[in-house]
Amino acid sequence: MVKQKTKQKAKQIRYAATGRVYVTATFNNTIVTVTDETGKALVWGSCGASGFSGTRKSTPFAATSAIEKTLDTAMQTYGLKVAAIYIRGIGPGRDSLLRVLRNSNLDVSKIVDRTPVPHDGIRPRKKRRA
Repeated sequence: MVKQKTKQKAKQIRYAATGRVYVTATFNNTIVTVTDETGKALVWGSCGASGFSGTRKSTPFAATSAIEKTLDTAMQTYGLKVAAIYIRGIGPGRDSLLRVLRNSNLDVSKIVDRTPVPHDGIRPRKKRRA
């Protein structure tokens, strides 16, 4: 039996003038995801994807370059102009994000901090007996 070749669909590039930027800043890495308004991922990037490895991934410079690279790709490929920023975590990428946004042409509609905060915490250790 001979397999027939199927026609491949041409990849359509969506145009998203408004979108969301999710930044997860951990102590070891910074992950950036750019989505459209419905939540479908357009572009993602991280310090590791930007060419950093090991302990250099956890530096503010690596976070800056990862965020710049991801936002430039989203702005050039999908025409991103206005974005809402959602930040999660307490790594070195938090401050780098604000510096990058100040220097970019992206209009920021809002900045939301989504860092999880414990309300009651874990159970404390038992008292030490004397």
